[in-house]
Amino acid sequence: MKLSIIIPTLNEEKNIEKLLLHLNSIENIEAHEIIIADGMSQDNTVQVANALGAKICQTNIQNRGVQMNVAVKKALGDIYYFIHADTIPPKSCVQDVISEAKKGTQIGCFRFRFDSKHLLLKINSFCTRFPWMWCRGGDQSLFVTSAFFHQLNGYDESCQIMEDFDFIIRAKKQTRFAIIPKDVLVSARKYDHNGYFKVQIANLIALRKFKKGDSYESILSTYKKMLNYRY
Repeated sequence: MKLSIIIPTLNEEKNIEKLLLHLNSIENIEAHEIIIADGMSQDNTVQVANALGAKICQTNIQNRGVQMNVAVKKALGDIYYFIHADTIPPKSCVQDVISEAKKGTQIGCFRFRFDSKHLLLKINSFCTRFPWMWCRGGDQSLFVTSAFFHQLNGYDESCQIMEDFDFIIRAKKQTRFAIIPKDVLVSARKYDHNGYFKVQIANLIALRKFKKGDSYESILSTYKKMLNYRY
């Protein structure tokens, strides 16, 4: 099985080198492909990624769902593995995903832990082992078979925020969602910039608005007013 590792980026030169060096050190990684789904970064993200052997797909629409869908159109893999630029997956991630897919799993993710010693963030991390939807998100690095991705018609490009949440909800209506019992390492930069409780409250409000059926424009506007939010 071939993996297409897809990384959505927007001005991530500080993180993309670390992630790509990590991925390039995985045994037999050359049998797979790494695609940068870039939203027209204004820094050196693309140059750094290109120098490290990643394929580059760009769109002038700065929206993760759109960017990842654009990359999928160029992807050759049997499985798509989506990783955020500030996330470091376990060294065994490729084999872990392939092993899970060989069991018949169509979609899933890893647990996560933050690159922080903050006690409350450790509690957040612990909860990602459970199947609750409020514990899910793109930070956990989502994998999905190419056939199932296309069956779901990919990411909803109208989602200006919570695109992974929407995708997982649609997927879970059709199949089992797997959580691989290993951790990806996630940057705590959102919490560092905004504070733990401020982020938690913003997440809760966004989730409630989503469940109420509020527009994505409204959810995103509220989220940006509450937090220093990148995209």
